[in-house]
Amino acid sequence: MPVDPNALATWANAVTVSRILVSPLMFTAIPSAVGGRWIGSWWAVALWFVLCVSDSLDGYLARRHGTTRSGAFLDPLADKVLVLCAMFTLVNRGVFALGLVLVIAARELIVSIYRVVVGSHGVSVPASRLAKVKTLSQQLSVGFVLLPWTASSTWLWDGLLWLAVALTVLSGAQYAVRALRPA
Repeated sequence: MPVDPNALATWANAVTVSRILVSPLMFTAIPSAVGGRWIGSWWAVALWFVLCVSDSLDGYLARRHGTTRSGAFLDPLADKVLVLCAMFTLVNRGVFALGLVLVIAARELIVSIYRVVVGSHGVSVPASRLAKVKTLSQQLSVGFVLLPWTASSTWLWDGLLWLAVALTVLSGAQYAVRALRPA
């Protein structure tokens, strides 16, 4: 049974809000470097996996029961809270470079503001395929840092972070081109 597009209380929104509320637990689960060596955490990677996969669950529920305006706003917000706070936690732990994470954060902020502005005029800005790949690369860069098997493979997660930055810039440019294209 389809839901009202103006509805707030939907199963998809419940999953999305749960992701936001559980995120602080994730950030406290991210370990610190021990003796100058980064050590992953099974607990942190398991929680990270559940939070990232639950994004697919809320998307499935939204497609099955109908999307809502609140869900269109909350879902990208949950992704940004989860990824950016995890990345800034890793910056704080001395794992990720601040400059790279700031590039990602700036793009996310600009696109979010753009979505709010055009959304106030009734225009929806769904995530592009490139933006979805960008989010996956961001999630993988954090996930491989947390995974004990790959935590010491700095080349792997550092490479994924650089890929995430490149995709972040490209997808931001894609949104800019669409925004500036005459209607």
